[in-house]
Amino acid sequence: MSFELEKAQIMWKLSRKKNWGDSYDRLEHFKRFPNLEKAIKELQKIGWVIIHKKSGFTGISLNTTYKKEIAEFIWKETNKILS
Repeated sequence: MSFELEKAQIMWKLSRKKNWGDSYDRLEHFKRFPNLEKAIKELQKIGWVIIHKKSGFTGISLNTTYKKEIAEFIWKETNKILS
């Protein structure tokens, strides 16, 4: 699996669960992704993912400001495997 596809799948899972803005999901729910830490770091760097540090866990959500760009990225990366 390519790294870009992995990032798209992480964001797809967040969007499917409606984890935008203040609605976040625990990072441990994404443990099936082998490059999770690196992907989250990159996505946070460009502003697409928001990290929510809590006392017992770390949460992640998508940034609503970049909703269009995130949707286009997911669409582009997932369609590469279909064609």
